Amino acid sequence: MKKICLSLLVMSTTMFQSQIFPDLKAPVAEKKQHLREIHGDKVNDPYYWMIDYFKKGKDSTQVVDYLKSENSYWEGMMKDTEPFRESLFKEMKARIKEKDESVPVFRKGYYYYTRTETGKQYFKYCRKKGNLNASEEILLDVDQLAEGHAYYSAAGFSISPDNSKMIYGVDDVSRRQYKLFLKDLNTGKTTDLGIKNTTGSATWANDNKTIFYTGKNPETLLTEKIYRHSLGTDPSQDALVYEEKDKSNYIGVGKSKNEKFIMIYSGATTSSETLLLSADEPKGVFKVFQPRIKDVLYDVTPLEDKFLITTNKDALNFKVMETPPNKTGVENWKDFIPHRKDVLMEGINEFKNYLVFSERQNGLSQLVILDRKTNKKEFLKFDEPTYTVYPSGNPEYNTDNFRFGYTSMITPSSQYEQDLKTGKRTLLKQQEILGGYNKADYVTERLFATAKDGTKIPISIVYKKGYKKDGNSPLLLYAYGSYGSSMDATFSSTRLSLLDRGFAFAIAHIRGGQEMGRQWYEDGKMMKKKNTFTDFIDAGEYLVKEKYTSPKHLYAQGGSAGGLLMGAVVNMKPELWNGAIAQVPFVDVINTMLDESIPLTTNEYDEWGNPNNKEAYDYMKSYSPYENIERKNYPNLLVTTGLHDSQVQYFEPAKWVAKLRDLKTDKNVLLLKTDMDYGHGGASGRFDYLKDIALEYAFMFKLEGINK
Repeated sequence: MKKICLSLLVMSTTMFQSQIFPDLKAPVAEKKQHLREIHGDKVNDPYYWMIDYFKKGKDSTQVVDYLKSENSYWEGMMKDTEPFRESLFKEMKARIKEKDESVPVFRKGYYYYTRTETGKQYFKYCRKKGNLNASEEILLDVDQLAEGHAYYSAAGFSISPDNSKMIYGVDDVSRRQYKLFLKDLNTGKTTDLGIKNTTGSATWANDNKTIFYTGKNPETLLTEKIYRHSLGTDPSQDALVYEEKDKSNYIGVGKSKNEKFIMIYSGATTSSETLLLSADEPKGVFKVFQPRIKDVLYDVTPLEDKFLITTNKDALNFKVMETPPNKTGVENWKDFIPHRKDVLMEGINEFKNYLVFSERQNGLSQLVILDRKTNKKEFLKFDEPTYTVYPSGNPEYNTDNFRFGYTSMITPSSQYEQDLKTGKRTLLKQQEILGGYNKADYVTERLFATAKDGTKIPISIVYKKGYKKDGNSPLLLYAYGSYGSSMDATFSSTRLSLLDRGFAFAIAHIRGGQEMGRQWYEDGKMMKKKNTFTDFIDAGEYLVKEKYTSPKHLYAQGGSAGGLLMGAVVNMKPELWNGAIAQVPFVDVINTMLDESIPLTTNEYDEWGNPNNKEAYDYMKSYSPYENIERKNYPNLLVTTGLHDSQVQYFEPAKWVAKLRDLKTDKNVLLLKTDMDYGHGGASGRFDYLKDIALEYAFMFKLEGINK
């Protein structure tokens, strides 16, 4: 009897969904024979040809034509939602204060800030000398520079020590490959330095004429080399001061907060290394602080009389050590803040008289102030059950004022300044929500689901008062779960459009992130990666069991590595979700990790494993979404990608969708949207992204029968 009822339910649900979407013919991708053979395993990949645009560029029209046909299909399927999407876009945009200004940050005699203007998509980077009543100096008008560009990103604003010059980077393709420009702040003249394919930032030496920058491999986009450039010279003559030979490492260059050192950092998932050079001697030789040690990560904070080292050496959750300035080898390191099993040490903000430590305990971020003279500690306290707190805007070393940001799922982003001497806390700015917002109208909770192995999985949830926990209310469950990135509870003004229409929104703090400490990350990577997926499923089942929602009204969302999560959970438990949204999803794990020409592949070996090793190959193949599509029913799916994505290439979601179309046995909707002008982060304008959110919301609203 139960089986008959379940069959009728599935049938009625499928019929309902086929009625609310038009009966359009979906694109059918051509199949071409392509054999992958490794470790004695032969796999035919009929959609491998979709890599052609990545390999051949504009010579591959078949790929572009296919992506365009998918775009035409989703547009047709969602045609009737166009007025609603436009209404959602206007509604979300109306909450944003268009004419706005960031909290000014004081550095070397100037207050720096950005400001936005009504109707403009970008911003202006400005400063005032001495005090906030001084005349404004517009350093960069990004609104003007972006005119005529489908995509435009200006980044890495770096002011010379004497305040007279600025270096900045520009990416107008959306591949995160930046060109460097110099602006003379006295004359206003801007010069293209002829330096391309960089991370977008540069670091000044103290002579005001020498910069250091990071160069990328043009094919793999790996950060490989650090160069020194003297202003006025030919960039082809720039000195190579560091080259990273290990393809699993990311590298970068910066300057210590006390401005004494130029610092090169090289790090992989499990080990790192720092090199130092006096900022007063830019043509000197970088010296290794401590040669890299297997399975040891460390980060260096220079003070006047010592170096502090944040490290996981003999400390899973990291600790802080110290060493004399002339003895930087590991044999000289001594505990400064010992290791604690229940506290993750995340970083240090250093000042002349104080240190502020960023920590994480019981899944919540926290800030701890240490008086360097008295060694007295103070914990900053907050009242909400789930929240996020973080240092924000502290470039000055010689100050006793500390700035931090605070937000929760019901508290808009707020910036505070705390006097480290007196403890006086001042609210500098809170995000203004136009049209009115009453925090008391919404509820946030912190829940714990029990995973199948007994682990408690935190869930942060928010909903509007009146939300009924009877199993009939819609809920969107979000997660990421990779790279040790913690998905903390934050406020979103756009999310109000979801909550006000009866949805709850929840974040599952699953393993693979670092919310509950370093072990939380270790238990969700490499050969334990499946914990990430089962945790998310267990969180969804808990929310159903507690009647927050039901499978008919439960939706899942994740992007990039979180898109891998989406692909895995719809394979493993398709009946738990009415719909899923996979943004720029990393779903073709095996093929991507076998191809070292694809950007970032070699950097990822310590996260996923190297499939050239049979054990890693077998494990990755057992969960890779693309490899595990079967002939069965799948939930409704909205998949997004960008043709110029530098992180997860367009062909991964395109192949995944094509294979799903071929094998799935249901009549649920499957949509693929490709941004032909953008990459991994989507549109660059400050309002364009709202159109993507409007589409995502309209997709779920359509499935829920919500049309206004």
